[in-house]
Amino acid sequence: QVQPVESGGGLVQPGGSLRLSCTPSGNSFSSFPVGWFRQAPGKEREFVAASSWSGGSTYDADSVKGRFTISRDNAKNTVYLQMNSLKTEDTAVYYCAARRSPYDRGVYVGANDYHYWGQGTQVTVSS
Repeated sequence: QVQPVESGGGLVQPGGSLRLSCTPSGNSFSSFPVGWFRQAPGKEREFVAASSWSGGSTYDADSVKGRFTISRDNAKNTVYLQMNSLKTEDTAVYYCAARRSPYDRGVYVGANDYHYWGQGTQVTVSS
């Protein structure tokens, strides 16, 4: 079983930066495609960014394009979400997810495409 665990959330001012990390407890996810999603209060969970198993292909939501970057270090079994130029509307709980399809070169944007989910980490952007 793979259990993603997110870290790195917190309170940041508008225009600031944060880097989220995701590592699995249990089995490794270094061969799985991964994604980041977020859910703001009163809103549905939305796609943020995704990576193929190798990191060779990535895709970002339009709302974060040019500001957020997904990356991974499979040797460390860790996925990152670098968030720059943060806005108040980025405030949400951020979730890491992994898809059980080893060595899959695809990137996936739907929540239903993923099999394993973390508990989330809160990101609050406020002055």
